[in-house]
Amino acid sequence: MTTPVVGWTEQVARARLHVVTGKGGTGKSTVAGALALALATGGRRVLLVEVEGRQGIAQLFDTPPLPYSEEKVASTPGGGEVRALHVDVEAALLEYLSMFYNLGFAGRTLRRMGAIEFATTLAPGLRDVLLTGKVKECVTRTEDTGRHTYDAVVVDAPPTGRIVKFLDVTKAMADLAKVGPIKGQSDGVVKLLHSGDTAVHLVTLLEEMPVRETVEAVEELDGADLRPGAIILNRVRPPRLPARSVTPAADGRVDAGRVRDGLAAAGLALAEADLEGLVEETVEHAVRVQAEQRARAQLAEVDLPAVELPDLVDGVDTGALYELAEALVEQGVR
Repeated sequence: MTTPVVGWTEQVARARLHVVTGKGGTGKSTVAGALALALATGGRRVLLVEVEGRQGIAQLFDTPPLPYSEEKVASTPGGGEVRALHVDVEAALLEYLSMFYNLGFAGRTLRRMGAIEFATTLAPGLRDVLLTGKVKECVTRTEDTGRHTYDAVVVDAPPTGRIVKFLDVTKAMADLAKVGPIKGQSDGVVKLLHSGDTAVHLVTLLEEMPVRETVEAVEELDGADLRPGAIILNRVRPPRLPARSVTPAADGRVDAGRVRDGLAAAGLALAEADLEGLVEETVEHAVRVQAEQRARAQLAEVDLPAVELPDLVDGVDTGALYELAEALVEQGVR
């Protein structure tokens, strides 16, 4: 069995654009927020970008809905900060027209006519072109000193089933546009997304369906010459049984008498019904541990770095985000 690469490797650490994807329900938005905090730890400035229009970042950091501007949402140990951007497609198109065609006034007229909504509905790919174009602008923007405005940009991206299409839609646009501003912009986006400056991280749970989709996404990314970064195992729960006891327990071989004696030795007396319930839970736990072991083995086959985040039984609030970020930092995220 292949042994997974544990921790944040040097190659992953060199990326400046961190794209976070995962099957729906795996907690990718939470992980994106925690990753932004981790990367900002130690005095760095990080931008967290949302592209799916859900205002999830605002909910994570307990702030009002974000405008189409880069707003500070958190400070980190060591003097770092996280800014957040909710990309509004209409505003991004107006910005695009103004930057590349000097059509600021005409763009506003188009908005009043409803032409922008019509265009993005008629050509859904245009939406992703605008989103990835804005991300590229944030990553490559520099100050007067020549230093990048942001040390890292984290994108809460579409789920794994859509990630390759989202990242590579601009490549198709570049193939269609042979000259002009669109061609130059498209080439710049494609170059960034297919370079070592970009890493696509995959969030998964240790469950069959998310793991299968993660493995398939890695294959798709490789096939599109996009760079998978790390696998982030979310909501990991520690095993409660000794390793030698997992297999027999999963097979239903739990000695209720020994459990009763052990509890009695600890000064605990359970009713028979409660003891039966405890034995049943032990079997269920062992079955889950075995399934998670199989999932780990399957993920190890893709040969990517892996980091883990604990299951937070009390839910995720802003304080919990910092807890998750600390766990990432401890595993080398920087």
